[in-house]
Amino acid sequence: MNLLKVSGSPHVHTDNSVKNIMYGVIYAMIPAMLVSVYFFGLDALRVMVLSVVACLLVEYLLQKYVVKTDVTIWDGSAIITGILLAFNVPSNLPWWIILIGAIVSIGVAKTSFGGLGKNIFNPALVGRVFLLISFPVQMTSWPVPKPIGGTALTDAVTGPTPLGIMKEGLAAGQSVQEIMPEIPNYVQNLMTGFQGGSLGEVSAIALILGAIYMLYRKIITWHTPFAYLGSVVIFSGILWLVDPTQFVDPLFHLVTGGMILGVFYMATDMVSSPMSTRGQLVFGAGAGILTILIRVFGAYPEGVSFAILIMNGFVPLIDRAFKPARFGEMVKS
Repeated sequence: MNLLKVSGSPHVHTDNSVKNIMYGVIYAMIPAMLVSVYFFGLDALRVMVLSVVACLLVEYLLQKYVVKTDVTIWDGSAIITGILLAFNVPSNLPWWIILIGAIVSIGVAKTSFGGLGKNIFNPALVGRVFLLISFPVQMTSWPVPKPIGGTALTDAVTGPTPLGIMKEGLAAGQSVQEIMPEIPNYVQNLMTGFQGGSLGEVSAIALILGAIYMLYRKIITWHTPFAYLGSVVIFSGILWLVDPTQFVDPLFHLVTGGMILGVFYMATDMVSSPMSTRGQLVFGAGAGILTILIRVFGAYPEGVSFAILIMNGFVPLIDRAFKPARFGEMVKS
């Protein structure tokens, strides 16, 4: 009798490697990096360089002297974590807080789980949330952008983000219509980058350009971003239709805060997101709903980081629910 022999995985071979994929993501973030330097100057460059160097150094020291394994700092994963961590903090953050964020991102969220490919949660988001909870004042003091050769939005050094203005106004009993004049041209400003916030949330256009590149290179797929943005539009749209005086329209949610950054660069992380396409749709939809719930009803004006981390925790269950049938396994009708 002839027996069918199945060799061990992987069964599909491509030209892609971990290094190629990681550096593809780095290339995709270059437009946003350039825009952040343009609007925030050398402070933005300082934060990004410190964050990347700190992540590389922490990973090297842990791999070399703690876990005593092969040093893989040049595979690009630590560089991505450093850039994403920098994208999630203000440009005036002190160096020692950036170092703490790198230690938490690489040491706690990545290496403690076994390193690349084994971490449950997105490392940069873990670092960002840890810093936000530990240093709320420094993490919410947003410098007002001042384009090179141009002028700042106001005479102030720091100012609130559009999400912060909306949250504070609604808490004070104002309606959405009364608050909106305090955020003039917010769509234009947030698309181009002329708006206060963290380094990676100031220019939606720059982030979208990078996302298009990743989609073209097939580094990411459309499933998680489509489900994430779709659930944000639907859920926030329902709330807006119910009471437009207390709930802002979906467009506001799409272009403000870390929505574009989170949707395309962190929710699509291969390690901490579902493997199946159906699982990615569920993951994205859940993250979108949680984002709006936190933004609207939570204590923080932003909810992207928390939403993605919460859904990261559900990934094993999602993968189990949408696990494809094994070869030769009977499928229940």
